[in-house]
Amino acid sequence: MEEYKVLLTTSGLGSRLGNLTKFTNKSLVRLGDKPVISHIIETYPKGTEFIVTLGHYGSHVKQYLNIAHPESDITFVDVDNYMGEGSSLLYSISLCEEYLNQPFIFHACDTLLSEDYVSKIDFSSNWSIGCLGKNSQSYRTINSLHNDKISSINEKGESNYNYVYVGVSGIKDYESFWKEVSNILSKTNSSSLSDCHVIRNMLDYSEFKVLNVNGWHDIGNIDALREAKDKIKSSIHVLDKEDENIFLVGDYVIKFFHNGKICNDRVLRTKSLGNLVPRVVDSSENFYKYEYFDGELLSKKMNPQRFKNLLEWSSKNLWIPKEDSNYRENCLKFYKEKTLIRIQKLLQKYNIKDSSDIINGVKVPPIKEMIESIDFDSIMGNSPKGFHGDFILDNILYNDGFKLIDWRQDFNGNVESGDMNYDLAKLNHNLVLTHQVLSKELFTIDTKNDIECDVYVKKSLIDCKEILIDFCDRNDINFKSIEILSSIVWINMSPLHEHPLDIFLYYFGKYNLFLNMK
Repeated sequence: MEEYKVLLTTSGLGSRLGNLTKFTNKSLVRLGDKPVISHIIETYPKGTEFIVTLGHYGSHVKQYLNIAHPESDITFVDVDNYMGEGSSLLYSISLCEEYLNQPFIFHACDTLLSEDYVSKIDFSSNWSIGCLGKNSQSYRTINSLHNDKISSINEKGESNYNYVYVGVSGIKDYESFWKEVSNILSKTNSSSLSDCHVIRNMLDYSEFKVLNVNGWHDIGNIDALREAKDKIKSSIHVLDKEDENIFLVGDYVIKFFHNGKICNDRVLRTKSLGNLVPRVVDSSENFYKYEYFDGELLSKKMNPQRFKNLLEWSSKNLWIPKEDSNYRENCLKFYKEKTLIRIQKLLQKYNIKDSSDIINGVKVPPIKEMIESIDFDSIMGNSPKGFHGDFILDNILYNDGFKLIDWRQDFNGNVESGDMNYDLAKLNHNLVLTHQVLSKELFTIDTKNDIECDVYVKKSLIDCKEILIDFCDRNDINFKSIEILSSIVWINMSPLHEHPLDIFLYYFGKYNLFLNMK
């Protein structure tokens, strides 16, 4: 088979994905356990050379590929104009001409083929991949003759067609392709220009065959992405966030943070956490990569005895004394000031007035009034300790021992020390609200009249809570303080999630805060 390169265009805005591309590039949206661009790269044989255009959050794409696929041969092409007048898919493609003076494959970065099509590649002619079905209102289409020769490639909305064009084409006559690109761009700068306009012109004198595949996944819009996720399941069980992500690639875990300081501080914290966490092997401004630990989430392997072992292990290895002259001040800012900011964010989100509410039949005072009345000195720990920051069962792996994952970057800016009570509060929160419960919406919230809220809790986790209470008693920790901090955790979480989870967390936290302060 003739040697070829692969062109991946990641420069577009990905606006059809809404907030999913507000903080990163659409090629980095997770499908299954990894970004779609990794799925695409792994489609092709090792040694394939890729040309990747960079535009919208191009730095993220470059960082990710360098960390996730360091062995791949990738050339990056910066696109100077990827939004606004004069920008288009075809313009981005045009900037790659000097790297593609040979047969090449154009592969849209939001297209994942559901079968091994590479084995079917034949560069005896040009070709484009088509698929039966799909809605032609959303996709360009292909008409073909009995010998699979393409007779036309149509714009969206064509009712008479044979195949939907999936966004993958093989260009054998590359010299003609580049001449047509130059010719088209010299006459118009329309933002709708794409590879299809070039192929349409080439059909007058070059043969294109249609290569039929049985299925494909489109991640270019919300509905299609949701459909693809239903078919390609993920083993990662986390609550999705717009500005963070986690991927499994080979023997490594890769974490993404839109906020570069958070990423840097998390890497920095591994120096103090040592072998309690997996070894970080690479990092960049927005990504870090650590070794995959072969264990199961403790949330799936929990029993009372293992829970006891976790608490004892953490006391010996994690919650060890630290020095911090600003400990009290940090706790006050972390617990009170941050909480008031989060409360205001939630209230503004729904234009809610901070007033008394009847929740589960109990009259609960205004939330800010309760926060102001808390004696924070009495609920924080006696001294600074080592900490995890998000000490929940879903962030702890077990395999004849414990390994911490998804540690937090700091405690109010301090990467070395924090409050052990906060770790205990997060653990206590997770015994009530697990990721599984929240992701499956096994909770109720009704705000039509008086507010009612409740949640499903596993009996085994209730048993673990009794062990936690006993642990606090034996270590001279007031468990009521832990309950108050857990309520504050729920209130803080509320504005960070989508409806109805956000409003549930707010009222559930407010209700429990009042009960625990009585």
